[in-house]
Amino acid sequence: QVQLVESGGGLVQAGGSLRLSCAPSGSIFSILSMAWYRQAPGKQRELVAGATSDGITNYADSVKGRFTISRDNAKNTVYLQMNSLKPEDTAVYYCNAAVALTPHTRPYNYWGQGTQVTVSS
Repeated sequence: QVQLVESGGGLVQAGGSLRLSCAPSGSIFSILSMAWYRQAPGKQRELVAGATSDGITNYADSVKGRFTISRDNAKNTVYLQMNSLKPEDTAVYYCNAAVALTPHTRPYNYWGQGTQVTVSS
């Protein structure tokens, strides 16, 4: 059973930085897209940043210029570097990936368990 394992969340003061990491556990064939979402209390889950396997990235307007998504395809790992954090960035951050387990199976959408990011003012 493949799971996405996240790490790097925590408590930070406004203006600080955190880096989130996410990688699948278990054997896989390939990963197409990888992305980070977040969900704040009482709000819907929203896309923060995404990255395709060939390096195309996209960002929510609210994080442009502050967050950077990157991938290490050799390690099947996606990172989210978060700088200049604001209290409104406080949320549970979820990793998402379209993963093909074998060369003959279609990609399936996996979610991580979520990691809490809290930014204090």
